[in-house]
Amino acid sequence: MCTSFGMMTPSFAENVPNITVVAGKDVVLPCIVDNLEHFKVAWVRVDTQTILTIHTKVISRNPRVGLAQSSKRHWYLRLKNVEPGDRGYYMCQINTDPMENRKGYLEVLVPPNIVDSGTTDGVVAREGSNVSLSCRATGHPEPNITWKREDGSEFIHNGISVSAIESEVLQLTKASRLHMGPYLCIASNGVPPSVSQRIPLKIQFPPMLWIPNQQELAYNGQDVVLVCHIEAYPKSINYWTTAKGDMIISGDKYEAVSSDDSYRVYMRLKIRSVGLDDYGAYKCVAKNSLGETDGTIKLYEIPNPHTTVGMITNVVNRQTSTEPSIRHAKKKERKRARPNKGNSPAIQNEVTDDNNHGDVVEDEAPGPHPTYGPTYYGTIDSREHSSSSTSLTIQRHSSKDVICCAVVCFLFRQFIASFSA
Repeated sequence: MCTSFGMMTPSFAENVPNITVVAGKDVVLPCIVDNLEHFKVAWVRVDTQTILTIHTKVISRNPRVGLAQSSKRHWYLRLKNVEPGDRGYYMCQINTDPMENRKGYLEVLVPPNIVDSGTTDGVVAREGSNVSLSCRATGHPEPNITWKREDGSEFIHNGISVSAIESEVLQLTKASRLHMGPYLCIASNGVPPSVSQRIPLKIQFPPMLWIPNQQELAYNGQDVVLVCHIEAYPKSINYWTTAKGDMIISGDKYEAVSSDDSYRVYMRLKIRSVGLDDYGAYKCVAKNSLGETDGTIKLYEIPNPHTTVGMITNVVNRQTSTEPSIRHAKKKERKRARPNKGNSPAIQNEVTDDNNHGDVVEDEAPGPHPTYGPTYYGTIDSREHSSSSTSLTIQRHSSKDVICCAVVCFLFRQFIASFSA
């Protein structure tokens, strides 16, 4: 553009750009002018109408404001350590008549920051009550608030299992011990870094316990372990009592150990070398400021399995050792001599031989046989001895079975009697 005297008037080669910067950083706003000649350039803060620089001089008393110039064409406004208050429009102007100017917007981003006012420090509530956790954060843009458990696990919110909730206030209806634990309030607005604050939630309730096995069995000399699970908050005082009602202290006879995880406690009582005085009821006791409870475990005596096996072996051995005597007595009874009819020299002896399995063996002396009527001794005797042999075999096995059955029945009755007692 030319003036009436043939001189070129100044003009802007480019617009002043809009710039976004994170608070705490330095920023430079450029202004490029052509044909400046004897005219001057100034930087002005638009919203406050504050003159920051005129030509090569800095007018502002703000030490963070500076000016940089590489030539008569390039004029740079420099701001150090930008603050949120620096956000706004900045104008580069030329003192022509009329005045020429260009302006650009400086956006200052601020990372989120959680403020103490309006943020819950921690909550302690009774089980079944409604609980509110609040979190307030500042930043630009305005931060979003997300609630999560510290360990990342899900929790119940309005009857639904969730892993995260977006809200400034986390409302828990009828909070239970399952809600107990630390929560994280996480504030983010896209400007790193996101920030979080840990807010613990504690739910109070009286002790409750359960016992996996209410009956334990042990024989004399055996080691046995009793187990008890407890839940309570505030933390409960936990201990064991003996069958006689005495509090148990770890020592040579007993070993009482416990481990806890949050409001849960695992109790374990080891009884070494159980004796007759150790059988009976044991109690697991838990107490806190809200109440107390206890559970009972009964320890019963059972026969020593090693002794039982020995008793059965001895009985079987004794029964087996009597069999040869019974067999010998039966054998003697089967032997008998039969007289001859008339004066015949024939002699018939019936002998049952074990090797012949009950068959009749007849020994005859030389001489004539009687001439009257047939003889049935062999046939009759063979039947008698065969029947006798079979009867002996049945008696032998039946006797063994009866003895074993009697031993087992005796041990079973003893076992049932111990439970009844």
